[in-house]
Amino acid sequence: MTVTITKIQALLRRTYDFTTQVNNLTVDDCELLLDAAKLKFNEETIDLTHTELQIMHSLFQNKGKFVSRNALIEKCWESEHFIDDNTLAVNITRLRKKLQKLGLTDFIETKKNVGYRVGDV
Repeated sequence: MTVTITKIQALLRRTYDFTTQVNNLTVDDCELLLDAAKLKFNEETIDLTHTELQIMHSLFQNKGKFVSRNALIEKCWESEHFIDDNTLAVNITRLRKKLQKLGLTDFIETKKNVGYRVGDV
């Protein structure tokens, strides 16, 4: 039941989101360039896939707060089809490898049974 409610809420947010879109988000010294699908840190940038961008966008918007796995799955894969739980983990692993190239080793924090977050509390 809660999954259905969450999906309906997400659909309503996407449908009725009339707020002005911000093109860049910043956490600590890391900048997410939404229009370019890039992440910038210390004058170096990495390219992000669409899914990686969606994950980082959600984490940056909720800086310092944990974002649940279900919320991330809903944001990235907006279909009604079942998404394997491992799919998100694989994308987070790929993101962490890209972040390591920029020197951001522990940028994404994982808390078991809670979710993921970026930024200090």
